[in-house]
Amino acid sequence: MPEDNGKKLKVLVVAPTPFFSDRGTHIRILEEALALQKRGHFITIVTYHIGAPLPKNLETKIDIRRIRRLLFWYKKLEAGPDWQKIFLDLMLIRKTFYLARTWKPDIIHCHLHEGVLIGWIVKRALFWRRLKLVADFHGSLTAEMVSHSYLRSTLAQKFFKLLERMINRLGDAATASSWDNTLNINSVRTKNAAQLLLDGTRLSMFDGLPDISEIRRAYHIPENRVVITYTGSLIPNKGIGLLLDVIPLVCEKYREAHFVIAGFPLDQIAGYVQQNVFKTRVTIISPLSYFVLPQILKMSDVGVDPKQVSTRQASGKMLQYMGAGLPVVCFDTLNNREYLSALGMYAQEATPRSLAEAIGKLIDSPALREKHSTANRLKAEMFSWEKSAQKLEDIYYSLLSL
Repeated sequence: MPEDNGKKLKVLVVAPTPFFSDRGTHIRILEEALALQKRGHFITIVTYHIGAPLPKNLETKIDIRRIRRLLFWYKKLEAGPDWQKIFLDLMLIRKTFYLARTWKPDIIHCHLHEGVLIGWIVKRALFWRRLKLVADFHGSLTAEMVSHSYLRSTLAQKFFKLLERMINRLGDAATASSWDNTLNINSVRTKNAAQLLLDGTRLSMFDGLPDISEIRRAYHIPENRVVITYTGSLIPNKGIGLLLDVIPLVCEKYREAHFVIAGFPLDQIAGYVQQNVFKTRVTIISPLSYFVLPQILKMSDVGVDPKQVSTRQASGKMLQYMGAGLPVVCFDTLNNREYLSALGMYAQEATPRSLAEAIGKLIDSPALREKHSTANRLKAEMFSWEKSAQKLEDIYYSLLSL
């Protein structure tokens, strides 16, 4: 492993997304940047024209540069493809080129397949600078588009699979956020194999929080309930439809069960929340700020991740659940097993009844909840953003020493 050579680096982070929004992709971008800055490096993030500013209490010097607001009507914050992003990405190429030429970064760190392609174009355009490009893959480009029902034509799917395979080969170094995606990317890379760079959790976020009963009162949740919580995007490829079908099954059997659904966009679940059970046994929190997330998880008893479609993404929400010391209900996938080992409460089938049964086992047994809670909180210490930043730093130094 390369040693810290003492040089503090200028890192240009390419984020083809409306940074910052309260979802997993943005959390990875932010927390990597915060952890790298904590190690003394200088971080500039180039991104779309929309997105929330970082809260002042973060006390960060991260410099966020945005493209011009030519597409002033574009305000989409949720995940998923959109043809208008083609124009945004063309503008992002221009902005990235300008910053790479004038700020003169040591490293261009590119998130997502679009960001990697943008970084590669800029690197080629400034070939005499010999810029070093790090590709940070969050999932599968094609699988993500299919899961959003955006690629329905077989011909279009074939084209994007070819494009994805080409981009997977780019970068002087590459990282992937999940075990599954690391294997997939390395099946096509002929040199500089992608390294696993897991998401993390910032355990300090869960320190100094209000009392559980105080948080529950604020959200009008009775204290004597078993609170089952989902946090994240309310879109189909996250499994939210399956979870919403589970809620009536669980609430019919367990009087003490209460669900919290926290995330956005609400229009995706509008048809469900009109049902009586959702009015009386479910608390909807939308939008959910990432910086309020620790309080929501502290007042919870169980975390649930119903994602079943393989987009080769990691599950950042699972690490947040673990960091908060929650038992976790999910499906039995490679990535989930790597995080939770034998202490996940796994639904054996991708059906509402199977997921409801897994949740029910934890409702039935406070002792089982306590066992999983303690073990998950301890295991969360293995997954820190500080470790991810140290690994990135080693990658940077290795590239610059070549």
